[in-house]
Amino acid sequence: MVGSIEAKSLQSNGSVHHNGLNLEEKLDEFRRLLGKSDKDPLRIVSVGAGAWGSVFAALLQESYGGFRDKFQIRIWRRAGRAVDRETAEHLFEVINSREDILRRLIRRCAYLKYVEARLGDRTLYADEILKDGFCLNMVDTPLCPLKVVTNLQEAVWDADIVVNGLPSTETREVFEEISKYWKERITVPIIISLSKGIETALEPVPHIITPTKMIHQATGVPIDNVLYLGGPNIAAEIYNKEYANARICGAAKWRKPLAKFLRQPHFIVWDNSDLVTHEVMGGLKNVYAIGAGMVAALTKESATSKSVYFAHCTSEMIFITHLLAEEPEKLAGPLLADTYVTLLKGRNAWYGQMLAKGEINRDMGDSISGKGMIQGVSAVGAFYQLLSQSSLSILPSEEKKLVAPVESCPILKTLYKILITREQSTQAILQALRDETLNDPRDRIEIAQSHAFYRPSLLGQP
Repeated sequence: MVGSIEAKSLQSNGSVHHNGLNLEEKLDEFRRLLGKSDKDPLRIVSVGAGAWGSVFAALLQESYGGFRDKFQIRIWRRAGRAVDRETAEHLFEVINSREDILRRLIRRCAYLKYVEARLGDRTLYADEILKDGFCLNMVDTPLCPLKVVTNLQEAVWDADIVVNGLPSTETREVFEEISKYWKERITVPIIISLSKGIETALEPVPHIITPTKMIHQATGVPIDNVLYLGGPNIAAEIYNKEYANARICGAAKWRKPLAKFLRQPHFIVWDNSDLVTHEVMGGLKNVYAIGAGMVAALTKESATSKSVYFAHCTSEMIFITHLLAEEPEKLAGPLLADTYVTLLKGRNAWYGQMLAKGEINRDMGDSISGKGMIQGVSAVGAFYQLLSQSSLSILPSEEKKLVAPVESCPILKTLYKILITREQSTQAILQALRDETLNDPRDRIEIAQSHAFYRPSLLGQP
């Protein structure tokens, strides 16, 4: 059964074990760290119900939800989002293809509403189906039932841990609202951000603002209590118990115990101190995933063309990481792994493919039905704006004048013209690859490695 906890046994004392790991002991250990009393449950809320945010909540519910006196998790999403007829019909097919899901809905007296929605006699809503375990952005992967709250104040006011499952473009606004409900809080919550996206600010100097910084600025929660969790993962596959790993980044006080608390047999969580850089890299790979999707569609999945694109886009990412990180070589593995999985099956690559095929268009915006927010679009604009600043100018080899870093990133420039200014069609991405004046990708890497590129101010460092 999809979503069941494998390798699980119930011991005589009622404790659930995962391959010898006592979940109740893990829960008790983390509760003690937070100073929770026996009758005060650990309260977690996931803010935002996209694919990853919903899966994250479902994983915790399945692991710890049985300890009702010690653990509570809920998920917040806005009310009022209607499920369109086509999705309702597909959802009905998914339900009827899974005997376990069908039986569960019948037992909960919830099946009839899906029958009526399929016939067009009833409108389903996203928050309504989420209670039954269906994420609107991932209807093919039913989750466990979740406690859904549509009132933001009710969701967050007493939460010990808040999980940010929002797109970066919505993070600041929602957490500014949350901060109003925390004015009289005595304890400081822990916040785990899953968001991969960035903004660029130009004052007082050009720099990147990541979701964890947005949350810190919006709420006043100390940055040591704000962490980032990310990795080379596809949400649906994690829920289906494919082996996966991730890193939780931030201050040692919380990242190490959280890594232990979140770890499962199929989902290994490591910890790292480099919060902002890992967060930025999570946004960077989305930029180039869109272009990869375009190349795949325009060349009918040509392995040669895709490999040429991969060589150029990875050289640009390496070039950019040398500007952003003091020790960029440490990011090579995580960045390439995250890029690889996104190219294989991520929504940003899918978006690039659909644009190139003409099945969607840029006027439809960044939020696509059934997929959610395409974070790579805003990231293209943010990275282009940042790297086009004259104050960051560099002197490439064989050049006699300083140029903005973006001039060494032709793929990024082309994506900007396709997605942001819309002055070029998707075909332009192929021209960027075929341009005879384009340098060997190795040259771009050598330029970055041979210069003192690192600009700590770009990530807000002194």
